[in-house]
Amino acid sequence: MKIFITGASGYIGGSVSKTFVDQGHTVYGLVRNPDKMEPLRQLGIEPVLGTLDDAQLLTDYAQTSDAVVHTADSDHHFAVETFIASLRGTGKVFIHTSGSSVVGDDARGDHLSSHIYDEETPFVPMDIRADRVNINKRVRRAGVDEDVRSIVIVPSMIYGEALGLPVESDQLPQIIRKSRELGAGVHVGKGVNRWSNVHISDLAQLYVLALEKAPSASYFYASDGEESYGDIARAVSDALGFGGKTISWPAEEAIAELGDWARFAIASNSRVRSVHARNLLGWQPKEEGLLSWIRHHLK
Repeated sequence: MKIFITGASGYIGGSVSKTFVDQGHTVYGLVRNPDKMEPLRQLGIEPVLGTLDDAQLLTDYAQTSDAVVHTADSDHHFAVETFIASLRGTGKVFIHTSGSSVVGDDARGDHLSSHIYDEETPFVPMDIRADRVNINKRVRRAGVDEDVRSIVIVPSMIYGEALGLPVESDQLPQIIRKSRELGAGVHVGKGVNRWSNVHISDLAQLYVLALEKAPSASYFYASDGEESYGDIARAVSDALGFGGKTISWPAEEAIAELGDWARFAIASNSRVRSVHARNLLGWQPKEEGLLSWIRHHLK
């Protein structure tokens, strides 16, 4: 199968691309930086130089491929609409990548939410995630009304070594960086907020299963565990040699340094369960849990 993947030099996109290559698929990987082209070739990925704003390029590769997997930017309306228009009436697969911060709250690390979401649980997103939720709905509607086999995958906190180019994930590296800076494991506020999580290898396998057998207009949370940021801070502290010592990073300071990203990524609760992924696709995560991975692999 020919698969066009955006974000092929990124953490998710590169890992998914390499997984598909290893299965024998032909992967065309969109990349902005020409310096990344040869490293992608070395992984067996055919690089395509361009951006998400290159409408004709996206259209051409979508129409000549059997499937499109979009991992580069969950909030890029133009790319999503371009892909839907390119695939309309074909029945081809369009996998769009979102993120479980869509169900996040504004806890600022100070309270634990009792809300746990599966794929059928209704929710009202934070203001800074409303547009992302609308994009997810748009993709799913295309699966009902426009003869595109559309699928939305919604990863929780991702950890583990990248399977493609050597790039990092999003949330955990920021916690590690700040912990090194302050000499203690860091959490925002009280650190009682909890996030679901998933290993990158297990996540990549979910994309494989979705491509093979997900129904149109489907929606999958990707999670295999859940931890508080306080427990993550303690594990990071142990791994970095700080003896389990932790420190609170005031929410206002975290937001001032990292912007609104801190609100929805490291200061919120995001508790999701992968009911559809397990029951509809037979997804069975197998990798080491988050806290164990931190203690065994972080140096």
